[in-house]
Amino acid sequence: MNWLDEITFDENGLVPAIAQDASSGKILMMAWMNRQSLQLTAEKKEAVYWSRSRAKLWHKGEESGHIQKVVDLRFDCDQDVILIKVEQQGGIACHTGRESCFYRQLQGDQWVEVEQVIKDPKDIYSQKDK
Repeated sequence: MNWLDEITFDENGLVPAIAQDASSGKILMMAWMNRQSLQLTAEKKEAVYWSRSRAKLWHKGEESGHIQKVVDLRFDCDQDVILIKVEQQGGIACHTGRESCFYRQLQGDQWVEVEQVIKDPKDIYSQKDK
């Protein structure tokens, strides 16, 4: 049996993947993977996801330079969530220019941005992407 056969992909052939900073333990982002992106991630030792909005493989950092070097790959007890422990290149995982995509915190009855922008997204991504 191939190791990929042990993963439970959803009806669209996808599995959620959580990227976690290998040193700090901080959750950086969540994205989707298909069988091919998971295989490539294991081979390249760099995170490759499936972009649902673009319907194509997405090598994290291909445009921004913020590559995720894979330190450890795991899956949960139900075999339907991937955990990728990474070394985040450039310290930015979020397309908003922040370290983490989880930068909003519920305080009382409102969401508050609790992490600062490290780098303006306009300076990260080319104008062709706008």
